[in-house]
Amino acid sequence: MEAASSAETPAWQRTLEACGLRAIGREAPCPVPAVLTAIHAVTGAEVKPTVTVPESRPDVMAELNRQWRAETSRLPLVSGAGEFLIVPPGRGGSSVGWVLVKDPGDTGLPSRVASATGSPEFLALSADGRHLCAVTSEEDEYWMVTRVLT
Repeated sequence: MEAASSAETPAWQRTLEACGLRAIGREAPCPVPAVLTAIHAVTGAEVKPTVTVPESRPDVMAELNRQWRAETSRLPLVSGAGEFLIVPPGRGGSSVGWVLVKDPGDTGLPSRVASATGSPEFLALSADGRHLCAVTSEEDEYWMVTRVLT
């Protein structure tokens, strides 16, 4: 069987691959919140960031990567097998919904997302649907927002 051509691969999957992520499937292994519900949970007016990093900081991507590793280890967001759910970053990702991915990368996800899309913003969820983590841009800083869902 031949490998699918780039034209046959959906744009969202090419974006995930550019971020160093391997799509496993579009079916969540358990019930998960709707994407819009998750977006509101990390961007609503009452939301307070877990971490803030000024966009002007010279090592902004390195710091976002460090904070991503710290927060996702604490939650835990990434399974022992390196799997989690993500809304494909960039245009149209929310219409795709949650995608189960494996992250074999050893460098920070925020910088890989920024390299692929021009911005480190993304929304991730643990495979069990309980832990949410997002990187968003708010005025002149990046926010990392985490939530434990019940």
